[in-house]
Formats: sequence, C-alpha cells, structure tokens
Amino acid sequence: MSDDDTAAAATTASAAAEVFEEHRRLLTGVAYRMLGRFADAEDVVQEAWLRWAQADRDAVREPRAYLVTVTTRLAIDRLRYVQSRRESYVGPWLPEPVATDFGHTVPDAAERVVLADSVSLALLVLLESLSPLERAVFVLREAFGFPYADIATALDRAEPAVRQLATRARRHIDERRPRFDADPAATAAVTERFLAAAIGGDLQGLLTLLAPDVRLVGDGGGLQKAPLRVIESASKVGRFLHAIAGNPLPEPGFTFEEVNGAPAVVITSRGTPHTVIALDLTDGLISCVYLLTNPEKLGGVRSGKPEA
Repeated sequence: MSDDDTAAAATTASAAAEVFEEHRRLLTGVAYRMLGRFADAEDVVQEAWLRWAQADRDAVREPRAYLVTVTTRLAIDRLRYVQSRRESYVGPWLPEPVATDFGHTVPDAAERVVLADSVSLALLVLLESLSPLERAVFVLREAFGFPYADIATALDRAEPAVRQLATRARRHIDERRPRFDADPAATAAVTERFLAAAIGGDLQGLLTLLAPDVRLVGDGGGLQKAPLRVIESASKVGRFLHAIAGNPLPEPGFTFEEVNGAPAVVITSRGTPHTVIALDLTDGLISCVYLLTNPEKLGGVRSGKPEA
C-alpha cells in the first residue's frame, strides 16, 4: 500500500470514528434501556462500532438511522440471551443503576423529566415483563421519540405491526406502573431523612417515612448480602433496614447522587461503592426501596461513567 493509500485509509477511519462518537450516547441510551445493564449495553455498542467500521459507509444515507438499527437488533439478540441467563439468578433481579445528570446536557425541563422517567429503576423493572420486540418498540418510541416508520425499518417489520406492538407494550406498562411522586426536590428531602434515620438507628423515624404497603427489593446476585425475596409492609421493611444499619461496613461513606434520574444514596466501603439505595415515593411516603449490593452492577455509579 502506498503512502497516499495509507493516508486515505487513515482519514476514512477517522471520519468513521467521528460519526460514531457523535451518536455513541444515543446508542448507549438505547442499549441500556433495552438491557438494563451498562456492561451489556457497552458490549452491544462496541459490536455496533465494529459493524460500522466494516460497513460500506458510502451506501449509508442516514448514519444515525443505520447505527440505531444495528444497535437495536444487537440489543434484541443480547436480550434474548440474558433473559434465559436470568432464570438462574440468585434472588430478585434489578437493573444496573447508573449515575445520571441530565441537568448539564438537557436544558429543557420537560425533556429532562421524560428522559429521567424513561431510565427510572421502576420503569426498567416493568420493561423486563415485555417481549424483546415490545421492549425495543417501547424504548425507541417512548424514550427517544422515533417515528413508527423508522422503528419499522429498524426491526424489519411492517409499520402497522409496529404500531400494534407499541399499543400492547404501552397498555401493559400503564396497567402495571404505580403512581409515583416525580418531584426531585421532594425525593431528595425524603432520601436525606431516610438516610439519617437509618444510620442513626431511629426505627420510629424510619417507620414515619414508609407507606404501610411499602416494598423492599434487594439485589445481591448471590455475591453480597441482600434479601432473597421481596420484603413487604412498613414494619418488616423498617425492621430489616434497622437491622442492617446495626452492622456497619469498614470505613463507610455516604453520598447523594442522581441515579437513574432520581436522588439516591450511594454507600461506600473504603472508598468503593458497596450499596445503592433508591426510593420511590407515593403521596410523600416511601412506597418502594431498591437495595442494590451486587458488585458487578455498581460500576455505573463510579465517577467517569457516561450518562444513559
């Protein structure tokens, strides 16, 4: 290969990388909402990059549509694989929490609310009950606003079929989605009171924050201590939280972060994330507690991780 050919190839590769990086955040957001794990999403996006690097890019009229199509199809394949793997998961399975801060990148308040809701732990849990195709349609339509025609192309389905999938998925989610308070300031205030009561051993203070039918869902993946079943009722959840607060971690630390679009507590041990606690509120009271201790799922709350 001549020097001119080498230079031309380098220029082409650089241009391909520039286009891909322009869309990486979108692709990661799609893959994460599809899969619920950042590691799986990153694997899918990396595979999408390899496909893009090897593609006949001169024949691609719309790089964004092409890359979303490739990423979505790869995510569907990965989702079908991981769903079978989750059948042997130890205890409840929760999505991997990721640090988010849409405030710096999304100036429009309404758009910020939509993005935060589309990545909330509660919604991602509900998405687990959809088929891979329903989940893809829901994510592309509800989270990112893609036209039905574009989604049909991405999934290689007729547009009427995609509309039916969207209707079925939306009905399924709406029927099962609890009503939560969406005010970040209120959630942050309750989260701070919750942490103070928990680490202070104030059982009565905890109980005043919990709804009577509160649920606690833990995910340790068999690698760290966490409840193997969902705990229900204020008295049982309160006693459980009071008990684990009495067993402090080595060199514990506590920080408040925006996780999956809402305030959450990140508990560290010797500077490493150990537990993420996220809360859902209904009428000012805690209606669900998510307790994540699986170390394989805590990479997304470390500094430097891209936003979903």
